[in-house]
Amino acid sequence: MAHHFKIKKNKGGEFVAYFMYNSEPIFWTEGYSSKASAKNAIESIKKNGPGAETVDES
Repeated sequence: MAHHFKIKKNKGGEFVAYFMYNSEPIFWTEGYSSKASAKNAIESIKKNGPGAETVDES
């Protein structure tokens, strides 16, 4: 499994969605109080991510 999403609880007990590539976290969301909210964040990324622009601020 080269890439996937993973939901884990952080030290504060919140649910965090991680995008993993080759077992390494590439990015993660803020903490959510419910697992459903973390799942909604994943679905939003899947839906809105493909069309996202790249902004170069260098």
